[in-house]
Amino acid sequence: MTELLDLLARWVHVIAGIMWVGNSMLFNFLDRNLRKRSEPDSYGDIWLLHSGGFYLMEKNKGERIPAGLRLPAPLHWFKWQAYTTWITGALLLVVVYYVGSRALLEDSTVRAISHGNAVALAVGIIAGAWLVYEGLFRLIGERWPRATLVLSIIVLIDAIVLYTTFFSSRAAFVHIGAMLGTIMAGNVAFTIMPSQRELVAALREGREPSQVIADRAKTRSIHNNYITFPVIALMISSHFPSLYSDRSSASLVLILIAGSALVRHFMNTRFTNPRWGFGLTVSAGATIGVLALAMVGGPTPPPHAFGGRFAEADSASMRIPDIVTFADARRIIDRRCAACHSITPSDVSLGRTPVGIAFDTPEQIVALVSRIRERAVIQRTMPPGNKTFITDTERAILAKWIESGAVLK
Repeated sequence: MTELLDLLARWVHVIAGIMWVGNSMLFNFLDRNLRKRSEPDSYGDIWLLHSGGFYLMEKNKGERIPAGLRLPAPLHWFKWQAYTTWITGALLLVVVYYVGSRALLEDSTVRAISHGNAVALAVGIIAGAWLVYEGLFRLIGERWPRATLVLSIIVLIDAIVLYTTFFSSRAAFVHIGAMLGTIMAGNVAFTIMPSQRELVAALREGREPSQVIADRAKTRSIHNNYITFPVIALMISSHFPSLYSDRSSASLVLILIAGSALVRHFMNTRFTNPRWGFGLTVSAGATIGVLALAMVGGPTPPPHAFGGRFAEADSASMRIPDIVTFADARRIIDRRCAACHSITPSDVSLGRTPVGIAFDTPEQIVALVSRIRERAVIQRTMPPGNKTFITDTERAILAKWIESGAVLK
């Protein structure tokens, strides 16, 4: 049932997210390409070609009538895409990290912390970051926008450091994305929607709507537009252990956020900036280059993780044999890996036989030697969150067996 709930929540989350991001991109495009109109109540219009016909879209302050303006009917609102994305995302955090343990929030090799404290801290950082962001932009954002931007970046860096210091690296990346997604949803719920309700109320009452409130909503909409690319990058990062397993994961998160936001900036300014293509190429190239160095080079393992330099301090009762046999490696795999990676697993919290990998027979183990080396020795992302408490010495034994040819003897 947990896996089914995970599937349904993820399915709806992705669909709603596509709709929310698509709407955001479309309206941002429209605003930047409106053709100016002479009417005082019109912001402009734009012609579009799609699905075998032309669309004429106009942005104005209401429906024109001889007596002035009135509230259009029917009126289509855009809010439930954002709300559904956030609600299902929050449900996924509960199912995957907080209750279902389908992925581990804490990692004993990163920081010793109880599960209850980890959940409280994870949720607290999300809520705290949103409260600080909202407070900054409500209290001083309009008067000192640049100072507010700098302060909000400092808060972002602090949150990233907290997440990468206290949680498993995979969970840290996802939670940073959830934090930014919460800020986006908060912008919709507490700034953008109130602005739209004020506009509707003004037309109903026959008065001029507040331009200050409208401008505030537009500012938050632009914030969401810039945050969108970083959130998407962070949400798909969990599929790439070479990225989140790096020791400098906090720096990589900042690079992902800064690089993708810059790409979005140059895409936004392509209609007014003649050198937007150069800026886009440089920002995208630099981001990809840094990520390539981190991912292709792999994380920097501890000094005892390779042959000839093994450390035995983590277990006084275990030493690394001069010759590591398959039996030595098999004992570690049975103890630390096979609880999940089996056709008949004893631990199904991550699903049955995760990604179809089973270590039930010697042939299966040997066939997956390269993957064992990559995930257990180099990246050290398996077991996830070090769920089964594999030691550095055990990782070293696996490495020595693999380096000696991974033979079945």
